[in-house]
Amino acid sequence: MHRRRRPALLLTAAIAAAAPLLAACGNDAHPGAAAVVGDQRITVAQLENRVDEVREAQRAAVPDETQYQQVVAKTGTLTRDTLHGMVLDQVLHRAAQDAGVSVTRREVQGMRGGLEEQAGGPAQLETVWLQQYGVPPERLDANLRLQLEAQKLAQSLGTGTSRPEFWQALSEASKKLDVDLNPRYGAWDVQKSSRVDTRTPWVREITAGTPQPA
Repeated sequence: MHRRRRPALLLTAAIAAAAPLLAACGNDAHPGAAAVVGDQRITVAQLENRVDEVREAQRAAVPDETQYQQVVAKTGTLTRDTLHGMVLDQVLHRAAQDAGVSVTRREVQGMRGGLEEQAGGPAQLETVWLQQYGVPPERLDANLRLQLEAQKLAQSLGTGTSRPEFWQALSEASKKLDVDLNPRYGAWDVQKSSRVDTRTPWVREITAGTPQPA
């Protein structure tokens, strides 16, 4: 099963575990947007809905309150990780389009069927994807399409998904899309095709010993 799941692991590993981010002002150039990717806006509301989907799925999978709170604690960067995934989806899709790569529904269903067999059934596969990758059941097919796009893009480039040539293609797609993140969620590193934390110069970290204005 490890061989089939490697693309998911790759794309998930690209989401860096970040330190707590300072609260910052919104992006005045794109009010209400968590990110702008090309001519597509990812609104704050859309991002919050995606996060809610994951939390609802986690709650359904872990009904015990104490255990659920432990899950929440372990996924404290869920909002930023979710935005990273939403942006990376579009970047990868653009890179695949530029390379003439496409994925059919039949291919997605074929991959899902194979993974379900290895996982022990549909429910077990959904649990794995939720626990390991933060993908709720209703987003599973879309995520598998993403994994297939990554695989086929790498094949078209004659390389692997962990090789520099693959990530260079994503970097070029990031440049074309001119990814712009709301500062409260960090910034987009074009070279790494990854969200990174930033400290905005106009925001001070307030500590107990910091003198406050009169």
